[in-house]
Amino acid sequence: MTPPPPYATTGGRLGRALRYLYRVPLLLVHLIVLLPLVLLGMVPLWSGIRVGNERLEHVGIRLWSAGLMRIFGFRLRRLGTPLPDPVLFVANHVSWVDIEALHSQRMMGFVAKREIRSWPVVGWLTARGETIFHQRGSQESMGGVMHAMLERLQSGRAVGVFPEGRTRDGHAVGAFHARIFQPAVEAGVPIQPVALRYGPRGSAQSVVAFGPEEGFLVNFLRLLGEPPRTADVCFLEPILVSDTEGRRQMAELARSRIVAAMGAEA
Repeated sequence: MTPPPPYATTGGRLGRALRYLYRVPLLLVHLIVLLPLVLLGMVPLWSGIRVGNERLEHVGIRLWSAGLMRIFGFRLRRLGTPLPDPVLFVANHVSWVDIEALHSQRMMGFVAKREIRSWPVVGWLTARGETIFHQRGSQESMGGVMHAMLERLQSGRAVGVFPEGRTRDGHAVGAFHARIFQPAVEAGVPIQPVALRYGPRGSAQSVVAFGPEEGFLVNFLRLLGEPPRTADVCFLEPILVSDTEGRRQMAELARSRIVAAMGAEA
């Protein structure tokens, strides 16, 4: 018998059908009713109103993202404490879900590939969420991204990046590109590694990841029918610019802490 691919659906056909039966209506309500409310909170006239320590518009994005994760069956758990602004968050990259998982815990402007802008709903919302889009393979685009990151950090805001540069199959954390750490060095802000762990000890990473030739919409629909599982957002020990010898050491240290957290007990 041919073994199933690592991204094979789980939970059985009947269970999947039943999950679609109640999740699709919930998703429609989330998009048609709740998303406009989030947009209403972004109106400049009152978007800056403080709700506790957050801006109103940031609260809306965080709650909407947490709700979307819940509809997809993810039981979110935060481990550790995110640093206050300004900070550079660096995380492992598995799927589009990563952006929603991070936004459910903390507002940050992401650096993401330009293709995400064309994705239904998620692409549009990430654009509204202060995302810095990058054209892969373009040195000119990367220069603009680095400049935008530096401006964000110097203005006292948070930026989130995926230093692997792309999503993977979920079986391993790839090498971190050191160049993306340079804006944090120049701005003198801390770096906080974040481990995104799906399932106990990351056992569902390959299920959440994009399969071979699997596009956004197919992955989106497949995950909508998946069984419930945990999604841990682990904010790890920060890295201070003054404690390292440069961006290469920062990249290696951030990756090692994320890799260690992937196999740790929850």
